Amino acid sequence: MALMITDDCINCDVCEPECPNQAISLGPEIYVIDPQKCTECVGHFDEPQCVQVCPVSCIPVNPHVIETRAQLQAKYERLQQGSVTPAMPDQPG
Repeated sequence: MALMITDDCINCDVCEPECPNQAISLGPEIYVIDPQKCTECVGHFDEPQCVQVCPVSCIPVNPHVIETRAQLQAKYERLQQGSVTPAMPDQPG
């Protein structure tokens, strides 16, 4: 399950830098979480870091994006593969 940020968000800016997948960004009025990038920190941490630092507890599970821990792990692995920069081939000298 991906997480979501509710209207209770006070735009305190503490959650965005904590997200290891860069899934959190400032939306038109409050911060938002991209469910395609959110793994609930599976693969990085034992607990979702944004939930840990949120002072108003406005980051629940998104009921519209239901995923198992195995699916979150697979998403984490896909995201990691996409972030790998291919090695540069040796250039003739």
